Amino acid sequence: MKKLSRSLVALAAAGALVVLAAPVAYAGVLGGHHPSEPAVDLGEVVSTALHSDATYWTPQRMRKAKPADVLARRAYDRQRKAGLLGGVGDLVGTPFSLPSTKAAAPGIAPVAHVGKVFFTFGGVDYVCSGNSVSSRNHDVVATAGHCVNEGPGAYASHWTFVPGYDDGSAPYGKWTARRLVTTSQWAKKGDLNFDTGFAVLATRSGRHIGTVVGGSGVAFNQPKGQTYTLYGYPADSPFDGEKLQKCTGKAVKDSYGSADQGVTCDMTGGSSGGPWLVGSGSRGTQQSVNSFGYDSDPDRMYGPYWGSAIQGSYNSASAG
Repeated sequence: MKKLSRSLVALAAAGALVVLAAPVAYAGVLGGHHPSEPAVDLGEVVSTALHSDATYWTPQRMRKAKPADVLARRAYDRQRKAGLLGGVGDLVGTPFSLPSTKAAAPGIAPVAHVGKVFFTFGGVDYVCSGNSVSSRNHDVVATAGHCVNEGPGAYASHWTFVPGYDDGSAPYGKWTARRLVTTSQWAKKGDLNFDTGFAVLATRSGRHIGTVVGGSGVAFNQPKGQTYTLYGYPADSPFDGEKLQKCTGKAVKDSYGSADQGVTCDMTGGSSGGPWLVGSGSRGTQQSVNSFGYDSDPDRMYGPYWGSAIQGSYNSASAG
């Protein structure tokens, strides 16, 4: 998992999940609320319709796409300049590579409904992970908020999902998004407590993503502290982003101050937006996504609690 230093000194950036610096009192500062309480703002934010072209993502472009944690950094900088981080200190640092000490991981067999997400912001190509989920329209993919919107800022373009991705192959094709949805807390404030987004995909040859690869069940406002299986495509050493990886563990409270939970996991940048499933492995029910990590807690992945606000965004995406 990509980590950040406590300082704001520029270091080499490379990684695809949001990373936080030193422990801070976080909840509430960015306009969030404790997830066990009703959301203050349940309004979802929906992008304008997208006009993506799957042919944009050639194998070469996919391999060169950058992990997207730099977008979280920009969201933090915007909040800091706007004076929304008063008294917090350095919440997000500058990215640097912190390789695992483990041997290179070979990866696991692809899962049809889990895949890589490719998109563009400002002419730059980025990559995350995502998961097809059950929905009324059979068209929804769940990912991190910073994989659909700059938080706050523009929505992505050329947004494409490649389910079952494996070493450059796209066995189920490339699926473009026709609409992107995230929480108002992410799109307006970049609040990491609500770092979840949903893509509504266009059909391919008249078929829906959910009927081609299936989709995980979803659940909201569930008990904390459950055992989760996390999936994603980490790209930093010892991983290369070409193989699916997973971790399983019991979630613990974020003792540093956010309202999120953490699971012991050494997946690195590129795994942002990958699903947290509860139940029977890849057949489990999704209840969060890979979001961020702390440099002082290098082997733990954190994800937002899927409460009422995130449920509102999901309902919007599922509706049409």
